[in-house]
Amino acid sequence: MKAVRVHSQGSPEVLIFEDIATPAVLANDVLVKIEAVGVNFIDTYQRSGLYKIPLPSTLGLEGAGIVDSVGEEVTRFRKGDRVAYTNIPGSYAEFAAVPEDKLLALPETVPFNEGAAILLQGCTSHFLCHSTYPVKLGDICLVHAAAGGVGLLLTQMIKMLGGTVIATVSTPAKAALAKAAGADHTILYTETDFEEEVNALTDGKGVNVAFDSVGKTTFERSINCLKPLGTMVLYGNASGPVTQFNPGSLGPKGSLFLTRPTIFDYLSDRETLEWRSGDLFRWIAQGKLKLRLEHCYPLSAASSAHTALEGRATTGKIILNP
Repeated sequence: MKAVRVHSQGSPEVLIFEDIATPAVLANDVLVKIEAVGVNFIDTYQRSGLYKIPLPSTLGLEGAGIVDSVGEEVTRFRKGDRVAYTNIPGSYAEFAAVPEDKLLALPETVPFNEGAAILLQGCTSHFLCHSTYPVKLGDICLVHAAAGGVGLLLTQMIKMLGGTVIATVSTPAKAALAKAAGADHTILYTETDFEEEVNALTDGKGVNVAFDSVGKTTFERSINCLKPLGTMVLYGNASGPVTQFNPGSLGPKGSLFLTRPTIFDYLSDRETLEWRSGDLFRWIAQGKLKLRLEHCYPLSAASSAHTALEGRATTGKIILNP
């Protein structure tokens, strides 16, 4: 089968489209013929070396497709079923072997591209505003990169929960997308100091929570936007990792909370996976959650997809199609 592999970490050019063996199917595995692959920032972190991975490796943590075969102990799925999954490495490929307890039935109402697009970023958005910081009616939330894949979904979910969204974006076009997703206020961080603007929008009171996927260039100012007892949720490193910070500064600024969540801990069991994914699939079917899918690349062009994502040349979700 064809797959996109990393033999040495570095720039997008290190991605190699090559032939490898189709995965072996163990007793509890399901072999999935992949129809669509979701591209995420964590893929770029693993490729670049920010996150260390075994080499060589096939990238990708989510996909959607059709069951090709099942292991002898599999009971939930059979050949021909429509399925989707996340948190299993190796989806930049034509086939993937997925443990049965990590695989989800994909409703007929959800196309393969949407199935591949929603799980990792959708479950991330879900845990951020339902578990990491459970958003309540009236909460004011700062959302960075609000026109990105997670940003657009997170904004919609915060609005479902009754929160107010202050969204930061880089261009007027992205501001329009954030507004369409429900953002109450948009800030062009390329033209305006977002810390000053947040202070003005909240009459100096600050926000209850800051959801920051940007990292290095926004981290300190995001903390400065919080009201006393506010929560700083750092969940990404788009501008680089935060390497220096004094936790003692959280006290004088209002006894603030700081957390660095990862999806692996928030999808640690089958019950939680079904809760979060079930909400996502239902909201899509009901029209309550809208996905933005306008960037689709062939699997062989994964390096171009990474270049576009890291260059912030995209909005919404990027999909690879084998």
